[in-house]
Amino acid sequence: MPEQEEKKQPIDEIKEMQKVPTAEQVPEVRVPTSLDRWVPKTKLGRLVFEGKINSIDKILDSRERISEPEIVDKLLPDLKNDLILIGGRKGKGGGSQRIPVKITATMTKSGRRFRTSAFSVVGNENGIVGIGKGSAVEARDSISKSVQRAKMNLIKVKRGCGSWECGCGKEHSIPYKVHGKSGSVRVVLLPAPKGVGLVADNESKKVLRLAGIKDIWVKTFGNTSMRINLITAIFDALKNLYIFEKSPK
Repeated sequence: MPEQEEKKQPIDEIKEMQKVPTAEQVPEVRVPTSLDRWVPKTKLGRLVFEGKINSIDKILDSRERISEPEIVDKLLPDLKNDLILIGGRKGKGGGSQRIPVKITATMTKSGRRFRTSAFSVVGNENGIVGIGKGSAVEARDSISKSVQRAKMNLIKVKRGCGSWECGCGKEHSIPYKVHGKSGSVRVVLLPAPKGVGLVADNESKKVLRLAGIKDIWVKTFGNTSMRINLITAIFDALKNLYIFEKSPK
């Protein structure tokens, strides 16, 4: 009997891998909201629930910590989200295929135990963006967790036209050159003139597009194949756009 269980484990592992959707199957994650059953647990949540705070900008400017994703659901109902392809599996014709969920396995006395993790980006395409990571046994639960944590990690992105080739004064790019870092990955964001577009890889474009940036040059250094560090470095660079701003009193 134990030998038969050991033979079934690789088959079960393949079945688990086949359950994970590809990037084409999940273009956008729809996490159900429960605003009707929402009972605020924090002071900020009660103020939003009672209607005393009706703007997300006021919360982000005051640097209040968002501990409930329902706050964002109420103030930004049109918030969009996307998944970063952090996982991989064998393709049908050989090679590797990128998937939005990373699968890890631990060996215990009772056999292999699988766990999934996902990395999401949320934004309103108008100067607000956030990232988050979630892990769970089921793929849909890890995706839902990552979206909820991204909602609680929102920042404002300072936009402008910092390119000497353009000078239109509109908010289509960033105002000046900025750096970001995470792990071994370093990122340099450069303002670009109107019409250039997002000069970056596909995963970085997801963050910049949801942040409301239309034209930018991106330079990367280090192990950029580690997608989590790459996106976190870009997110760090976007936060550094406010490095010259004065903190509120």
